[in-house]
Amino acid sequence: MIHRGACLRGAASREAVLKLLLAAIVWLAVQTTAIAADPRFPDWPCIQIKVPEISVAAVWSGPPIDDVGSAWETDPVIRDLVARLAARRTPLDEAEAAISAFITSAAADRQEKAKLLFAGLLATLNQERSQVMNGLERFSRQQAAFAQRIRLEISELRELQDAGDPESSKRDELANRIEWDTRIFEDGRKTMSYACEVPVVIEQRLFALARAIQQSME
Repeated sequence: MIHRGACLRGAASREAVLKLLLAAIVWLAVQTTAIAADPRFPDWPCIQIKVPEISVAAVWSGPPIDDVGSAWETDPVIRDLVARLAARRTPLDEAEAAISAFITSAAADRQEKAKLLFAGLLATLNQERSQVMNGLERFSRQQAAFAQRIRLEISELRELQDAGDPESSKRDELANRIEWDTRIFEDGRKTMSYACEVPVVIEQRLFALARAIQQSME
């Protein structure tokens, strides 16, 4: 009876390991597909198409800002206002009210202020967005390396399984390591999924602020 019980436990253990292997392989296959979703940017992990930079035309229909350059940085009032408006902790309604209060006076002055303010927001939010996207790609490379590590662990576990020693302590230790690593991998995947929304949020904020600036010129 003891021998039969041990055999049953061994069979159950083998079945659990096989299920774990299947789950890990599926996770890795899904992640590999996600990473390669856009062949132009092999490290880009998001389902959203990567647009490296927000263009002026995508968010602005006001007067051209070609002649502005970095002039907005030389005005401390505009520079401080740009920083406050760009910060996502500043509610949009508060930001819109600040824009309306800033862009006043004669029509020519309003247009100049609007151009400087928009140029500052475009530069600032584009830079912030680029930093976020670079971070996502770095994390994607780390996840790919982690996935390769799990693949090697799975191969090693298969070899132990094929060796006919299902009760070995090494096999149990490796199975536990795979389970732990796949959980960490999945947590990273979920985190990356949330982080992929940040570039979109930044672009939406810039569009909303640009619209508020244009309305203040009218």
